[in-house]
Amino acid sequence: MKTTLSVIKADIGSIGGHLRPSESLMEAVREYIEANKGKMVIDYRISNTGDDIAILFSHREGVGNSALHELAWDAFVAGTAQAKKEGLYGAGQDLLKDSFSGNIKGLGPAVAEMEFEERENEPFIFFAADKTDPGAYNLPLYLAFTDPMHCSGLILSPKMSDGFKFVIMDVEYTEADRYIELNAPEEIYDIAALLRDNERFVVSKIYSRDSGEQAVAASTTRLHNIAGKYIGKDDPVMLVRVQGSFPAAGEILSPYNIGHYVAGFMRGSHTGPLMPVKTGCGISFFDGPPIVTATAFCVQNGILTEPVDCFDHPYWDHVRTEVARKATELRRQGFSGAAMLPYSELEYGGIVEKMKKLDDKFKI
Repeated sequence: MKTTLSVIKADIGSIGGHLRPSESLMEAVREYIEANKGKMVIDYRISNTGDDIAILFSHREGVGNSALHELAWDAFVAGTAQAKKEGLYGAGQDLLKDSFSGNIKGLGPAVAEMEFEERENEPFIFFAADKTDPGAYNLPLYLAFTDPMHCSGLILSPKMSDGFKFVIMDVEYTEADRYIELNAPEEIYDIAALLRDNERFVVSKIYSRDSGEQAVAASTTRLHNIAGKYIGKDDPVMLVRVQGSFPAAGEILSPYNIGHYVAGFMRGSHTGPLMPVKTGCGISFFDGPPIVTATAFCVQNGILTEPVDCFDHPYWDHVRTEVARKATELRRQGFSGAAMLPYSELEYGGIVEKMKKLDDKFKI
């Protein structure tokens, strides 16, 4: 029998601006799920990364199940009511539609799901990021699944020698899902050419070419495509199965020591290094820096083990120090050049009105 893992995330209110949700808001979401999960949900966990709340479900209903999505939507609605009662900032911010319409995709919350036959042991890592967009996972996934400098299993494990298939979405195409499938290692240059553009091309799924099994499911929601204006960064989530014919947990985590530069930070309009932080970490400096959490589980018969915080280790304290240095250096550049996102990423914000007014004042 197959198991489905679904993670659904939303920003529905936080304390002191975009810092972190209140305990009572988290509890309101938890209480709603506990009271309404029925027999559909086998197990679940609720966590926060920055000001976002994520619900991780295990169930047998398959990907895109309407009832499960509606449960998550209604839990976020209940949480929004609590956020409004407390006067939290941005209450219901990511709930962009007035009502549920069969599938939570396209309504605002980020979604990552995959269905699989459980192996004898089934370890996986749940990633959540805040103050950044889905392209933030592009480089770590590329390095973990194609580069033996980070993934020694590509050399050492016969199960990984055939490489992996990448499914890459064009997230600027809004009429339907526009995607391309490319194989590593034969087409790694083509993969790199696409993933260079984090704002347009995003890894959606990755499959083992040895077993055909899915290794990665990542959210690809761009909020401005739904709202037609800037309302916050997309704050992606991701599920990654590890070990066996997939990279080991340590190989998946390895690229996060780079602290690579991503879109996000203050008002979602700047460039900053992605900082690996402990689960439950809030947001601080310049509404950032962009952060990512990684929580490891095993699942057996749909039952989740207790979580292990992958970035709660002395090594990552050193990485955080280095990432903080990188963030400080770039922030010294303020609004100028590479420190702020290009105009194409700012066109949903207030600067477009300013540019229209200034354009009328130019003289030829």
